[in-house]
Amino acid sequence: MKVTAIVPAYNEEKTIAGVVEVLLSSPSIQQVIVVSDGSTDNTAAVAEQLGAQVVKLPHNLGKGGALLAGVREADAEYVMFIDADLIGLKEYHIESMLSPIRSGEAEATMGVFKKGRGATDLAQKIAPRLSGQRVIKTSLVSLVKHMDISRFGVEMALNRLLEEQKVKWTAVELPELSHVMKEEKLGFWKGFRARLKMYVEILAYLIKN
Repeated sequence: MKVTAIVPAYNEEKTIAGVVEVLLSSPSIQQVIVVSDGSTDNTAAVAEQLGAQVVKLPHNLGKGGALLAGVREADAEYVMFIDADLIGLKEYHIESMLSPIRSGEAEATMGVFKKGRGATDLAQKIAPRLSGQRVIKTSLVSLVKHMDISRFGVEMALNRLLEEQKVKWTAVELPELSHVMKEEKLGFWKGFRARLKMYVEILAYLIKN
């Protein structure tokens, strides 16, 4: 079972190394692609130095567009989508997401934070199907409607795809894993505005599609 890990990243130079190092060291991952989504910091340089394949987008396309750019470079039966700002990613998280597919229990998986940090755990309890940690067949991704312009609506687009194609999927708990919140990256008010923008993009995708 060949797997390509795709990491969409916009100005994530502080956390990208911790994510890429784990992916590159995993025997279950054959290709690691970091998509620098119009980053203006050293995200691409850090990923390249570690040995990841890097796709550099000239401007920010949003998460959906970045993921699609990575999928177009993928050379594997399955793609694993992994956020660039994760804290505490370990090899066992990767294996947990792949195990149900290997065993035939599921055709796709979605990772859900548990016992990581209170704020991120709570967010995923409220909206578990907005998780950015997923494994899905590469061939299915091309069927996502308007993925290139979905931005943060991409998780809802993927959810809809699973329903429409009747893909058997399962949620997988990812203990002690979390991510850097927008308010931590950007400061409270700027981060809060960025969070609102994310929810607007999700809602816009649902309304238009």
